[in-house]
Amino acid sequence: MLNTFLTLIYLACTHFSTTSQENILWKFETGNRVYSTPVIDGDNLFFGSGDHHFYSIHKETGEKSWDFKTNGPVHSSPAISDSLVFFGSADGNLYALNKELGTLKWKFSSKGEKMYGLWDYYLSSPVIQEGVVFWGSGDGSLYALEADSGKLKWKFQSSGIIHATPVLEDGLVYIGSFDGNFYALNKNTGELVWKFNTVGAAYFPKGEVQKAALVKDGTVYFGSRDYNIYALDAKTGSGKWNYREPRGWIIATPMIYKDKIYFGTSDAHAFYCMDKNSGKIIWKKQLNMRVYGAATEYQGLIYFGTFDGKLLGVDPLTGETNWHFQTKASQENYSSVFNSNGEFRDGFELYGKDTKKNEALIHSLGSVLTTPVIEDGVIYFGSSDGFLYAVKLEPNVQ
Repeated sequence: MLNTFLTLIYLACTHFSTTSQENILWKFETGNRVYSTPVIDGDNLFFGSGDHHFYSIHKETGEKSWDFKTNGPVHSSPAISDSLVFFGSADGNLYALNKELGTLKWKFSSKGEKMYGLWDYYLSSPVIQEGVVFWGSGDGSLYALEADSGKLKWKFQSSGIIHATPVLEDGLVYIGSFDGNFYALNKNTGELVWKFNTVGAAYFPKGEVQKAALVKDGTVYFGSRDYNIYALDAKTGSGKWNYREPRGWIIATPMIYKDKIYFGTSDAHAFYCMDKNSGKIIWKKQLNMRVYGAATEYQGLIYFGTFDGKLLGVDPLTGETNWHFQTKASQENYSSVFNSNGEFRDGFELYGKDTKKNEALIHSLGSVLTTPVIEDGVIYFGSSDGFLYAVKLEPNVQ
């Protein structure tokens, strides 16, 4: 009887979010999965979709202002500077559009995009500083372009795909590559200042770097497919500390809140809080699925999305879940992947004989791979169900 009661509590708290569903202000439907993290500019939200389109929608109503079609999935997050919005597409191009009209100002063609494999979900997102756009490509190059014209200033060639987003700090550009190296470049010339080679792992000897780093207080933090999170000296590239998660990749870009570093993991299905200076674990929260998107802090809670179609808001001191949202797709399809105890159902193998089929089942839950964006008590995020959501944040203690 007690076990049945506890299971009912788990189902009520974990598998369903009736209150949060009622808090949906709007959701905007695209034609494919949304991995692009939205950017807010004035009254509009800008983001891309796997349906090959880039969208501008009104943040209050979710109504479309305009859309722009490319020849590939848009899994790059946008950057905005003055009157232009910039984003990359899997067609190998970086686009600059008029943000009010959605008309093309210019496009820059790389030597072509490519995917590293099934779990290479993101494209590099452009970053703009002092009139220059910095952008990575599947051709292995990091490009520096004039923002107003798209004219090439310089490029740096790595030996692997670059789908990480560059980070700029103190005259340097920091970027990781699927070649297993992390680079610091002179932002004006593209000349190499230092590089760091990840340790590698038995099945992932390159130690690929998939997403953006975090640079804070003279330290660079980033995760790798060699199961490590690294903390390096930002000026020299020398190691400060690293932590190896025994069970899988660390893809998500770390975030810092009050001297603590927060990040999710891939196959370990866990979310960590660590001391940013020492790498000491403060707490570890076990989850049902992967976390690829970065976390966001808002009014004292840490928000992040998971591959099982949930968005969680957790206490930064304890990891206790104080708010949650579950996509309708997750509610409806949860039993196709998980049993009533939140474990993989009998017969489901995450990396079994038909990995692509199983991965598609996971995405049928409305996986949340974007980083949530929060403004004025509203959280915006995309999902594998093809929707961009606007959800009102209210206490939802579990």
